Amino acid sequence: MAVDIKKNLEILKSGSVQILSEQDFAKKLQSGKKLKIKFGADPTAPDLHLGHVVVLNKLRQFQDLGHEVIFLIGDFTALIGDPSGKSKTRPPLTKNEIKKNAKTYLEQVGKILDIDKTTVVFNSHWLSKFKFDDVLRLAGKVTVARIIEREDFSKRLAEGTSIGMHELFYPLMQGFDSVELHADIELGGTDQTFNLLMGRFLQGQYGQEPQAILTMPLLEGLDGVKKMSKSLGNYIGLWETAVQAYGKLMSISDELMFKYSLLLLNKTEKEISDMQNQVKDGSLHPMKLKKQMAFDVIIKYWSEVEAKEAQENFEALFQKKDYSQATEFELPKDFKNPVWIVELLKELKVVKSTSDAKRLVESGAIFVQDVQIKDFKAEVEWQSGTIIKAGKHKIFKIK
Repeated sequence: MAVDIKKNLEILKSGSVQILSEQDFAKKLQSGKKLKIKFGADPTAPDLHLGHVVVLNKLRQFQDLGHEVIFLIGDFTALIGDPSGKSKTRPPLTKNEIKKNAKTYLEQVGKILDIDKTTVVFNSHWLSKFKFDDVLRLAGKVTVARIIEREDFSKRLAEGTSIGMHELFYPLMQGFDSVELHADIELGGTDQTFNLLMGRFLQGQYGQEPQAILTMPLLEGLDGVKKMSKSLGNYIGLWETAVQAYGKLMSISDELMFKYSLLLLNKTEKEISDMQNQVKDGSLHPMKLKKQMAFDVIIKYWSEVEAKEAQENFEALFQKKDYSQATEFELPKDFKNPVWIVELLKELKVVKSTSDAKRLVESGAIFVQDVQIKDFKAEVEWQSGTIIKAGKHKIFKIK
């Protein structure tokens, strides 16, 4: 194998979870031709976060190596909503909502991909033209038994939870996108494996050379447990200010810091191992490393100017205790004083529920005027200038 092909293989495989099949993947890269690299996203929400960046980074690597990246916006499949990992049928979106969300996707994707070198397509261009006999021919390529092998479908069937007939067509439509585009390689998160394999299968059914598949890990959110998701509130949005994003990055665990470095900054596994060893032997302080990680992420996805501003803001707040940089918040004129600490935290939108507030208080994460609040039932007094700290990196100043 030529040295450059071997090097490219190592670059593209780094950080991935699975390649199906590795033989096909290597063969396509060795062909020397400009490959069509497909990635699809349904515009079911207007915002992208760092969890989406994991796959987009890998796409950029393909792009930098001279391959054609096809960013497919699933404006037609979004009418159904991808049932992957879902325990119930998703509510349908209107065409206007989809159009609006698609526009913001392209604006945010430009932070990672070179849009001028990216082929953008909408699957409504071919799927909306299907006649009923086209649908039947497509459905005839796959058995019901194969479709319900999907983990979420089989789980819902076992639990007696309903599955819409339209949902069963989702993998077929995503798979047909690969047929239409003659994709050489398709990327996606590990939760998309079934759908990606369907594309590979259908290409074979239509007489095409099956695409290779590269799956990327799902990035855990700020809690370090569940995948990053706006609905779970554990996300860092690409639309957020650099100051907000930097503060959130500094709140993650030391263990998660290494995974973020691997997946968001394209560090090699050797580099990660070296950093872990330096932290372990005490030659590198984890706080210094985390600040560098946060700084580098902001430079990459925001800008160097914003990264410097965000770091200065963080150091002023949390190291120099210059609370003039705290987030100012104006309470309603009729807000109670004194007020139950839980109601105050809810008003500040630090928590959504009483149980969340109780957990924070009992973990010792809440301070009012640098006084730790240990009693969940405590009432606190407030006035203009009162400082409330919630967790490691959320500081509010009452107007």
